[in-house]
Amino acid sequence: MITFIGDFVCKPDAKGRVVLPSLFKKEMSGAGQSSFVVRKDLFEHCLVLIPQDEWQKEVQLLENKLSSFRQKDKRLKRALYRSTAEVNLDGNGRFLVPKRLMEMVDVNGEVVLLGVGSTVELWSKQRFEEDDLSGEELGELAEELLGGDSGAEEID
Repeated sequence: MITFIGDFVCKPDAKGRVVLPSLFKKEMSGAGQSSFVVRKDLFEHCLVLIPQDEWQKEVQLLENKLSSFRQKDKRLKRALYRSTAEVNLDGNGRFLVPKRLMEMVDVNGEVVLLGVGSTVELWSKQRFEEDDLSGEELGELAEELLGGDSGAEEID
């Protein structure tokens, strides 16, 4: 299973290609992967790079949950596939994201590649820096989402 962690600032070359960080390249080659599916994130102003194996899981989920006989399902499916493209790593570990997708997330200079488990997020560097959580916000969010019930009972 591929696990991407860490964040890396990258500058696209003159042709718009981005070099995949060596840690991410190792994960991809270790899993026998050489391409991603890239799509606009549903909730954030970034792109998500999904290795082919993980993408196939998403496609299977879509096919199992959505019906071609319901209009809302068809609209969602169309919208998801519309903002999607396949990108291949070249021999130097570079990839080229279609310009239309880069424009969707306002990339016009440096990007940040952020490992988020089984996927990589691609952010405009400026947007990434603006979106950072403070230590206090991170703690509050972790407590709210992960704190749960400790299992200890209160004594009256």
